[in-house]
Amino acid sequence: MQAGSGAAAHSAATAGEKEPPVPLLWKVSDEDNSLYLLGSFHLLLPDDYPLSRDVDLAFADAEKLVFEMAPEELASPQLGLQMAQAAMRADGGALDAQLGPELAAKLADWGRDNAAQLAATGMSVELLQRFEPWFVGMMVTITQMMDLGFTPALGLDAHMGGLAQAAQKPTAGLETGTQQIAFLDGMEAGEQMQMLEQALDQAAAGAEPMLALHAAWRAGDVEAILEGTVAEMRRDFPALYRAINVERNDAWLPELEARLRDDGTDDTLVVVGAMHLLGEDGLVEKLRARGYEVERVCSACTAP
Repeated sequence: MQAGSGAAAHSAATAGEKEPPVPLLWKVSDEDNSLYLLGSFHLLLPDDYPLSRDVDLAFADAEKLVFEMAPEELASPQLGLQMAQAAMRADGGALDAQLGPELAAKLADWGRDNAAQLAATGMSVELLQRFEPWFVGMMVTITQMMDLGFTPALGLDAHMGGLAQAAQKPTAGLETGTQQIAFLDGMEAGEQMQMLEQALDQAAAGAEPMLALHAAWRAGDVEAILEGTVAEMRRDFPALYRAINVERNDAWLPELEARLRDDGTDDTLVVVGAMHLLGEDGLVEKLRARGYEVERVCSACTAP
């Protein structure tokens, strides 16, 4: 099934009013203050709003918000330009020469089937040949999601950043834009190739796996996410999984613990991609292992 037809079917199936998403939300506490950890989906649909009252209450209770990247950086038009500049191939050669025949053929097949969708992002198949694999992998995923109706402007990170700005609550990022670009551009060649291959495999699978992942996020279904996308990445792309999930989680832990140890009583709402919270490598279990009190905040999980 073509991605466009998947989007049409999805829109028809969700035309009716929906219940708010069941949040992937945890409260981590010490004696003085708390962190709320909220699992994000970076691109969302219009009917993913309004959010659960659990999220509203966590936002109201938090004096500060922390994101993977500070909202003002995430919304900056310069970020995309900086990312593209960093991703330009330094050797002047075509991407296909690095990919090898099999992966280059996958990219060519995807480009042929999605030329119009790619053009809507300001890119072309020919232009992609000038970039590093990590950037092309991102473009494949973003193109697929936007064709299904998902948009970055509706992502949970962007939404919560807007709420914080309106409420004049301080915000911060666990990474700067420069750090995130340096991390992506600094990945080893094998990790970058895995990132591109995973994106192409997901796109080739059609709309259903992406919509299933989104449905699992909406349902707050931890096990479905762990047994699906997370298990698949750990199994098929272990170097990529370690680079983008495990190592970044470990780098973020000291900052989160510092906020818990702060002598003040300010509570913080932390909004990061859902995968960063879940499973044995996730921030929830890592903080629990350090002795903090951890509870899931989920009214819908306990409702009759």
